[in-house]
Amino acid sequence: MDRRASSQADRLLLDAKKAILQDQHRRFQDLQLEGRWDEAWKQLHVTLGCAADLLKDSVNMLERVVAKKKL
Repeated sequence: MDRRASSQADRLLLDAKKAILQDQHRRFQDLQLEGRWDEAWKQLHVTLGCAADLLKDSVNMLERVVAKKKL
């Protein structure tokens, strides 16, 4: 896969993970508003896991870009 296709695939993956994170966050907020605290706490765990995954992948992508620029 060439560099441009790889970059586009990385962006699509990050966009998909961002959309998943936004959906999970919305679910958490809905549960909070409904006063369903036990479920909200469980959802918070899922939401934070999605955020960590997105952040990890974003950092990895940035590290690859920086490494390529140094070459």
